[in-house]
Amino acid sequence: MEPIRIQKIIADSGFCSRRRAEQLIAEGEVKVNGRPVKLGDKADPKNDIITVSGEKIQSGGITLRYIKLYKPRGYVTTMSDDLGRKSVIELLKGVDERVYPIGRLDMNSEGLLLLTNDGAFANDIMHPRKHVTKTYRVTVAEKVSEDVINRLMTGVPIEETSRETGETAQRMTAPCTVTVIGEEPDRTVLEFVITEGRNRQIRKMCEAVKLTVKRLRRTNVGGVKLGMLRPGEFAELTKLEMQTLRSAAGSPQKPARGGNNDQQKKRGSGRK
Repeated sequence: MEPIRIQKIIADSGFCSRRRAEQLIAEGEVKVNGRPVKLGDKADPKNDIITVSGEKIQSGGITLRYIKLYKPRGYVTTMSDDLGRKSVIELLKGVDERVYPIGRLDMNSEGLLLLTNDGAFANDIMHPRKHVTKTYRVTVAEKVSEDVINRLMTGVPIEETSRETGETAQRMTAPCTVTVIGEEPDRTVLEFVITEGRNRQIRKMCEAVKLTVKRLRRTNVGGVKLGMLRPGEFAELTKLEMQTLRSAAGSPQKPARGGNNDQQKKRGSGRK
């Protein structure tokens, strides 16, 4: 068998996304046959022993899962947390496969979160070049002028910290759509549609134009909606939702593997 890039083997195994696999390789957490590897190295998934932080990678035979979750506020979107905060993984009762979030929502935000153990699929949805849209309903404390709306839509400078160097720099956000969908004396409800996925991007954009975020909820990713899910509930993605996401990412229309094909099943609730 032809050698394959190690980050692809890890992602295909369902351990984590390809981007996360690249980070783990750069951090020295990945070994092949007991020896550390570097980005660009390849391996034979059938004959080489690949470990991540000491855990052996299973190169085949996994059941692929595609899940949407209504993430409640107060949960982090990491697999575990050194500070002991609640993880969204705790909400996935009955899911035996090791799934992980596609992208993130910060602890104080809520709404639609996709999870999978299909590394190639996760990479397609997250990759910046794919421009998969994400929709947020944002409640702010102030009245919002047309000038502020135009600034948000055109692009505002936000601070970003490089994962590689740790250096912080200001970068302009890409053009987006911002619509006022409700106004009251003490608040304004906005809808943001963006094609980027930077860390805490919506909150930083609001801070840049002096808006105070009171509530932030993601309602749509790539055409897939929260639907009737309540906070803490999750469901398998349907065939139609999988096709919608693959189309949004410009990926080939492959059949959904491992998910419920015909009817969405709602599962679990983190809050009764």
